[in-house]
Amino acid sequence: MLSGSCLCNGIQYEIKGELGDIMQCHCQKCRKANGSAFAANAAIPTTAFTLLRGKALLGEYESTPGVFRVFCKQCASPLYSRRPNMPELLRLRIGTLDTKIESKPSSHIFVGSKAEWYEICDDIPQYQERPTV
Repeated sequence: MLSGSCLCNGIQYEIKGELGDIMQCHCQKCRKANGSAFAANAAIPTTAFTLLRGKALLGEYESTPGVFRVFCKQCASPLYSRRPNMPELLRLRIGTLDTKIESKPSSHIFVGSKAEWYEICDDIPQYQERPTV
């Protein structure tokens, strides 16, 4: 089991199960939403996610038609994104995990729009957009 929370600790959650592949997303929207060069995301089944505390603090923003970014309304921590047309899946922002994990990133996605000031210095696969595997 994994546990996580937002910056102010007003939202707490747990995940029963494994994380999907960790992808570092370099698209402009992820950069803006996270205030960084990329977002580190992992897919998880919606059924594995349990909100323990802070339901009233959850906010959503539809950043792209059909993509909702969920965040804490108090501290603005990005938590996950969801797509109504894929109700079985959430994309967790792994920086909100409190539990230590052994998993490492598996790929960089949307490197075609990465920040010009950031240099990718590892040897994991890079994709111009999201791979269709």
